[in-house]
Amino acid sequence: MTVKIDGKAVAASIRAELKVEADRIKKEKGDEICLAVVLVGDNPASHVYVRLKEKACHEAGFISVQHTLPKEISMEELLSLIERLNNDPKVNGILVQLPLPAHLDESKVLDRIDVDKDVDGFHPLNVGLLSQKLAKLMPCTPAGCVELLDRYHIPIEGSHAVIVGRSNIVGKPVAVMLIHRNATVTICHSRSKNLAQITSQADILVAAIGKPNFITRDMVKEGAAVIDVGTTKVGNNIVGDVDYANVYDKAGWITPVPGGVGPMTIAMLMYNTMMAYKIQRKLLV
Repeated sequence: MTVKIDGKAVAASIRAELKVEADRIKKEKGDEICLAVVLVGDNPASHVYVRLKEKACHEAGFISVQHTLPKEISMEELLSLIERLNNDPKVNGILVQLPLPAHLDESKVLDRIDVDKDVDGFHPLNVGLLSQKLAKLMPCTPAGCVELLDRYHIPIEGSHAVIVGRSNIVGKPVAVMLIHRNATVTICHSRSKNLAQITSQADILVAAIGKPNFITRDMVKEGAAVIDVGTTKVGNNIVGDVDYANVYDKAGWITPVPGGVGPMTIAMLMYNTMMAYKIQRKLLV
């Protein structure tokens, strides 16, 4: 019988766990965990995501400070704000909502964030630490995928994990995380040959390519754990990379879209903000 992986419920549990810890820290140390969010321009989707992150902060017992900037802002002005946030001891995490307007260099902006406040886990140093199994701040969506596997007691060690997609945001980091957990990992992409033959061998199949309903029933092994990272708007609906209706009864476990990996991304952002606080206060060994 197929198990539907409830990302909303797991994310709510994580926020509740963090709130207990945040309340204890406030009571014992007088510190409040603080996430600063930088929003540039008027992208409607970005505004929605920022509101969701603000709501998650409230539920986790954190402070959320939002800096909303005009789309015409210069690189110099934006980098100046990030420097101020880097130097503010009350700010534990800094998140710059992407995408930025075209005239702003995203990589330069993200690289300027203090590595110990990089709650997205995108700073090159954190990426390097991840490859060495030393990262404490890991990319949120990949971390959310692995957390779902753990919370549902899906075996990772010794399993064959197939990742469809090789992006720096999801595909590559989730592959590294699963390698560190002793999975055998295959990464597939647009130029992979015999894709269905490869994916149908997967005990754990992670779909992260942004093509709606791309993963069909014949591409899935009986009883596999299917983690769908895709979110594409089709008409009025959000659709994943997996043909959910037709794959569902063949999978052992499967994430829905929406309600699967998406809520976990924000939950792991909250987790990273707590970790950043502990790093800055030297509470981690």
